[in-house]
Amino acid sequence: MNPFAFACMTPHGGELIPELQGKDPKRMSLTRNNMVKLGERMSASNPDCLIVLTPHGVRVDRQFSMTDSERMSGSVEENGETFYMEKQVDREMARLIYASARKEGIPAAAINFGTAAGPISCLPLDWGAIVPLRFMPDVPVVVINPTRELSFAEHIRFGKIVREAVQKSNKKVGLIASCDWAHAHAEIGPYGFDPAAKRFDDHVVELMEANELEKMAHFDASFIEAAKPDGIWQTLVLAGAIPKEERQIELLSYEVPTYFGLICAAIHSSGSDA
Repeated sequence: MNPFAFACMTPHGGELIPELQGKDPKRMSLTRNNMVKLGERMSASNPDCLIVLTPHGVRVDRQFSMTDSERMSGSVEENGETFYMEKQVDREMARLIYASARKEGIPAAAINFGTAAGPISCLPLDWGAIVPLRFMPDVPVVVINPTRELSFAEHIRFGKIVREAVQKSNKKVGLIASCDWAHAHAEIGPYGFDPAAKRFDDHVVELMEANELEKMAHFDASFIEAAKPDGIWQTLVLAGAIPKEERQIELLSYEVPTYFGLICAAIHSSGSDA
């Protein structure tokens, strides 16, 4: 049985935050509205804590990193405005995931900064976490950064460890896979244009609609490099945490308002009418 109170896949473009939408609020309005819906569904599940999978947190070479500080804080700047956020960390949950990973031989690091405990024990909160958390209930978090130096199979395996830790915790836990997709849709972007971007995102949408997340592990490395997504790794962790037979994917939206793809999706328990 799916052990998560609610799970979803969200993007993390800064303009999605209402306070940072600038003079063109329609540009990401479809996605922004669906982020609101996902936040409402997460709130309705009444989680004790949230696990956020982000590609932009503290990266540890060849290890999955997870926050073990007292708190996290950070900001996102967009359109001349700044949005600040601070969150408490569920250190009990973080340490349970860490211990489970180490026990199973999965490379993992529990990270902290400043002091072992107390108010100075504070890690940076990155935009890959801040953007989705802006729409979510205000509960403690565990932020996990996958590592691109390990295989896709290891990401699925790590997801199974996250699942087992949640089951052991007896807590109501929400899971968020923070994913932007191909970043090469337009010349105006920092990575330029590549026709692989549209092909890649079209394939991702097809796999989501077919509930075949695990098949993203079969994407060719050159195809990934050309399209430049940052969502595969978090998605495969989610796939390991909630296997195909236990999930239904509700694809709320896909759009490309700028140079990168944005997807909102809710993950329901198989057989659920939610």
